[in-house]
Amino acid sequence: MSCAFAALAAFALISSAAAQPAPADNKPDVTLGSTPDTVIWGYLSARVPPVLRSKSGTTVRIDTMSHQDLVTREDPVTYFGKAGIKPEEVLQDAKDIYAKVPRGKGLGVHVLTGPIWIEGAVPGDALEVRVLDLQFRVPYGVNNTGPGSGVLPDLVPTPSPRIIKTDPQRKVAFLPGGIELPLGPFLGIMAVAPPPDLIVASSGPPNKWAGNLDLKVLGVGSTLYIPVFNEGALFFTGDPHGVQGDGEVDGGALEQSLTGTLQFILHKGAGKAMRWPRAEDATNYYTLGTRMEFSVHAGAQSPQTAKQMIKREERMNAGR
Repeated sequence: MSCAFAALAAFALISSAAAQPAPADNKPDVTLGSTPDTVIWGYLSARVPPVLRSKSGTTVRIDTMSHQDLVTREDPVTYFGKAGIKPEEVLQDAKDIYAKVPRGKGLGVHVLTGPIWIEGAVPGDALEVRVLDLQFRVPYGVNNTGPGSGVLPDLVPTPSPRIIKTDPQRKVAFLPGGIELPLGPFLGIMAVAPPPDLIVASSGPPNKWAGNLDLKVLGVGSTLYIPVFNEGALFFTGDPHGVQGDGEVDGGALEQSLTGTLQFILHKGAGKAMRWPRAEDATNYYTLGTRMEFSVHAGAQSPQTAKQMIKREERMNAGR
């Protein structure tokens, strides 16, 4: 059996496994907050002690924290205060994490809640993560771009952070010029711990343990399958987004703190043939993969594509 066929067979086996029902009204079995005791900053590691232990089938309500207000030279209250956001409207978690949680030097920027230990998980298994619900924790988010950021590093000449207010009830973000952008929340990072021989892995690049996929289709109703590399699987999540396009073209999304309700299903032995994570929603199956060559190719092609789009827009405007 070829590796490709084996991988497809494993995915089919997982997807067709006996269904475990979601809880009524997505009611969680347990809640996990994002406090200095339950988060790490900038990395993934199998050496981080679990902050929660659960069984297959358990539904967990998990608070996640955006990093964007924590990586500035100002504390979150001061930073958001410049946009008219009152101190009491800033999450206490943000204040506490900024003050108490060390950030790994030379690693990623993301604040991650976890890890969650899944009882019975061992290397070679697969962890199914069902996204049952996502709720906004605050009515605002941040998009930050500038020189050297994203796949168009020369497009924006100066640092351009922007605090964007939202209406969680109507699910729209308010952009300049009276534009209302529909929100589409998802968790940018869902991951298991990397193999134990990697003492620490940056939260930045995704890999076979999933991680910073930034895949906008992983919203409510989607499912992510991840191969397991450690006993207990050790699940982390974070990098919450209010909305994003097809990738973080400017280096970020609308970074906005969310509370997710996730259900974990363990599939024994199903991860042995999986080389990469896989995902699905109600209408599609998604095959995922990451290599540096993809990023380099995108970085080389995107500026030319952008120039062509700008020229096309100029021609259209001139003809009006």
